Amino acid sequence: MVCFMPKKQYFCIMISSFGTQLEQWYESFGRDLPWRRTSDPYLIMLSEFILQQTQIVQGMSYYLRFAERFPTAESLAEASEEEVLRLWQGLGYYSRARHLHAAAKQIAEAGKFPRDYAFVRALPGIGDYTAAAIMSFAFGEAYAVLDGNVSRVLARHFGITEPIDSGQGKKLLRALADEMLDRQHPALYNQAIMDFGALQCKPTSPLCEVCLLAETCQALSTHQVDKLPIKAKRTTVRDRYFTYIYTRTEDGMTLLHRRGSGDIWQGLFEFPMIESANKLTSKQVDEFIHSSLVKVNVKIKTELLASDVLHQLTHQRLHADFYRLTLPNAIENEKEQWVEEKSLDRYALPRLLEKLLEKIK
Repeated sequence: MVCFMPKKQYFCIMISSFGTQLEQWYESFGRDLPWRRTSDPYLIMLSEFILQQTQIVQGMSYYLRFAERFPTAESLAEASEEEVLRLWQGLGYYSRARHLHAAAKQIAEAGKFPRDYAFVRALPGIGDYTAAAIMSFAFGEAYAVLDGNVSRVLARHFGITEPIDSGQGKKLLRALADEMLDRQHPALYNQAIMDFGALQCKPTSPLCEVCLLAETCQALSTHQVDKLPIKAKRTTVRDRYFTYIYTRTEDGMTLLHRRGSGDIWQGLFEFPMIESANKLTSKQVDEFIHSSLVKVNVKIKTELLASDVLHQLTHQRLHADFYRLTLPNAIENEKEQWVEEKSLDRYALPRLLEKLLEKIK
């Protein structure tokens, strides 16, 4: 039996069969995933980095490509950052790729992947959840995972009304996750409760009518399934306006710029770009071209290829216009570099630019 006192309301719930039921459900309905067929901590870490902000259906092909190209931490550590970012292209949240690369270097320096929670937790880009996942899945250590799926299952089943993004809510869920963990079979239990949250106790339209935990689910008995879990904070989304100038020459050269630190897409390449408070007029674009890109008297041709292309990030909504500027030949440019158009696929570009290039193909 486990007892909780959220918001001074004391209640106890029988939990003796909770883990057993989840594990039985998992045996029948759990997903067969390649990283679950290995105990290699590096490959498990790789899968966790990829899936931090990515759905399995999208991340699967990236995992398989990375595992084939970099089967060990040592092979990944030896790669250049550009190669890693290029292979990551399209997944977004590129800081994950840089952290994964840095973590591989530390593991390679250690000589092996230590069975040490403190070491794993201190690796770049690894938080409590990822460390617990690696330790339980790779080493069978008793660490409870607590991600969005697990939080939702626990909050609904135990009727947790504290906001899960508040300090008290996080503390309560962490204690509950640790209490519920099957310490004899931590990997099995962790995989079971995560899959249960992803497939059964879904964010919307959960399958309550065929849920094996329906009899003991507090959210179901109190008609709060659609209300739990509660989040106190709302994500603020800001709008940004990007105007790209796909600058090329008649003999097949194009202009690229590598993004710096402190913003989205750090280290990725892009075409010359203007960021503005609002959508630019064609006249404003022409003024930028003549003042910043083409300062010499040459014949130019400008075309609007795509307008108002939306690209949604977690906290940002990007509005992009895409122009093509054609020059007779390459001219001197201090900020960008000229590369062959046919070699563009060698450079890691943001997914937004991939979308724009797809439009003109």
